[in-house]
Amino acid sequence: MKKLIILALMALPLGAMAQKFAHIDATAVFTAMPETVAAQTELQTLQTQLQEEFQRMQDELRTKYEDYQKNEATFPEPTKQRRQQELQDLNQRMEEFAQKSEQDMQTKYQEKVAPIHEKLLKAIEEVGNAGGYVYVMDVSAQATPILFFNQTLSTDITDQVKTKLGIK
Repeated sequence: MKKLIILALMALPLGAMAQKFAHIDATAVFTAMPETVAAQTELQTLQTQLQEEFQRMQDELRTKYEDYQKNEATFPEPTKQRRQQELQDLNQRMEEFAQKSEQDMQTKYQEKVAPIHEKLLKAIEEVGNAGGYVYVMDVSAQATPILFFNQTLSTDITDQVKTKLGIK
């Protein structure tokens, strides 16, 4: 019985050594996914549309302000006040538009990226389970910093995950 316990204790470190570790550059896979490219294109289109609308508002404000400056001396007081209020209102609408646009872009980004991220995580999990890995670490720059890992003791599964996702 004593020999069995000693043998089990001696085998324990060997069992720990048999654990398999993997790493992946998740950012590289994410950016290579066709869904990411499509999402980036759609987001860029939306951003361009919002920028064009904001530019149109700026041009309108500039035109109205220049007109106001040219004719300010000739305006009766009620017209002057009404024009000042118009300029203030337009400026306020521009600020609100800019804030809303930023919120809309963030919402749209999350809406587009979340399913892609979930698909990537599922593929990583499937490859990790199939390979019998205890841990899969993300070594991309956007991941939590890993100060050191021995690449000879860890398997790079980046290409396996790309294959799982149908990326060449």
